[in-house]
Amino acid sequence: MSEKQPLVSIITPSYNSEKYIRETVKSVQEQTYTNWEMIIVDDCSKDNSRAVLEELANEEERVKIHFFQENSGAAVARNAAIRLAKGKYIAFLDSDDKWKPNKLQTQLEFMQKNNYAFTFSGYDLMNENGELLGKSVKIPESIDYHGLLKNTIIGCLTVILDKEKVGDFQMPNIRARQDLALWLLIMKRGFKAYGLQQSLAIYRSVPGSVSSNKVNMFKKNWYVYRKIENLNVVSAGWYILNYAFNALKKRL
Repeated sequence: MSEKQPLVSIITPSYNSEKYIRETVKSVQEQTYTNWEMIIVDDCSKDNSRAVLEELANEEERVKIHFFQENSGAAVARNAAIRLAKGKYIAFLDSDDKWKPNKLQTQLEFMQKNNYAFTFSGYDLMNENGELLGKSVKIPESIDYHGLLKNTIIGCLTVILDKEKVGDFQMPNIRARQDLALWLLIMKRGFKAYGLQQSLAIYRSVPGSVSSNKVNMFKKNWYVYRKIENLNVVSAGWYILNYAFNALKKRL
């Protein structure tokens, strides 16, 4: 491991991912930045994911796979991968999303130049078949704890954390929005998230997913506000109204 290229640990939970995981891994293999490890934790998939993952790991030594014996949820899978991670930097990529080839190199240069601990970027949208939808998510230059409660703009697939700066962490063990809860936890330690004004990743919009159901997302955010952040009803209501407004504005 060179000082100029510190190790990046990529955290990837997998569940019934055989349809997309090859594309996801390929997008990591095509990175211009090469010192990475991709830790894929399969959450007891019921499809052919295990065979596909074993094949990928045999072909690429930087891909490391682990299998759960019972389904435990994305938070538990991500936390298992985080515990196994050896990198200075922790990045996140779900098993149906993709990165653009310059993602790691561009974002790490951004972090190192500015001494940032927590960064994210814009991203494009594609449909279930991998066809670009001509839409990109625009992001602010920075966001803090209160800003994130009002506008959950950070895409998990774009985040990179400097573990040496932010310290050890685990995602709260909830079935959905554990990424939002983690960003808030890190921000409560005094960190802002800084947005790189480029689109460096591609998010797959799949019908029926948690993120595609806006009413469900509203409920999941409310749970984070009330049960994880322990906000009172008035504060939670204020933030959820701002969230709803910003979510609507983003769609328009």
